[in-house]
Amino acid sequence: MTLPDPDKVAAIIRDVAATEIIPRFRSLSKADIKEKGPGDLVTVADEAAERALTARLSDLLPGSLVVGEEACAADPTILSRITTGNDPVWIIDPVDGTSNFASGRPVFAVLLALAVKGQTVAGWIFDPMGERMAVAERGQGAWMDGQRLTALSGGALATLRGSLSTKFFPPEEKKRIEALRPHFASTYRLFCAAHEYLNLLTGKGQFALYNRTMPWDHAAGALAYAEAGGHVARWDGDTYQPGRTDGGILLAGDRETWDQLRRLLFPGLH
Repeated sequence: MTLPDPDKVAAIIRDVAATEIIPRFRSLSKADIKEKGPGDLVTVADEAAERALTARLSDLLPGSLVVGEEACAADPTILSRITTGNDPVWIIDPVDGTSNFASGRPVFAVLLALAVKGQTVAGWIFDPMGERMAVAERGQGAWMDGQRLTALSGGALATLRGSLSTKFFPPEEKKRIEALRPHFASTYRLFCAAHEYLNLLTGKGQFALYNRTMPWDHAAGALAYAEAGGHVARWDGDTYQPGRTDGGILLAGDRETWDQLRRLLFPGLH
């Protein structure tokens, strides 16, 4: 299939962010924020942006399907669209970092990926407040503002800076991994996968760990980081696939660093 012009997709993302997201930032009422589950927020901005993106992307690529985070919250069976059939599938996270957005913290973004036959073929990460747009196409690299992005290579674990996202680990496992933070130069938790991927893509971070791998959080970023030369894999070493939500993923600037990280984080895996 012929992919849509990535610049046209980027323009749609920018426009939707300008009309549905930014005007609502720091302007939400209590009635504009709901809980989908304990600690899992959704706002009117998430819902409006997903509706707008769904309509415009479907028009841009006739015959395509959509897997949106908010639509899947209402009907989880929608998720299977990624792995069934031959139709291209848009994967949308309209506001990644909703808790930050709802709290007035400017650490949120739009995540968008396009998958074909279960494989991510293109991805976009847009930080509206920072006016940063990372774009990746499979086999074509990852780019931002006309510059090709390159993953920062690793080194000794004690020199690394990265993200350990432990929110969704079981309590004992979370405690074990939290105790490993002193092994690194520094670690951070942004509560926004998009910004953590942007850190990886711009050399501010050298690794990231995730336990929950919903496709709207990771399809675009995982492709972009791999296209930038980073090593992206499931904890067991298998290739990351957007249609799989079991297990977690580990990302590092190169395979050697990835192996070091896995030995430290999961000594029981081989």
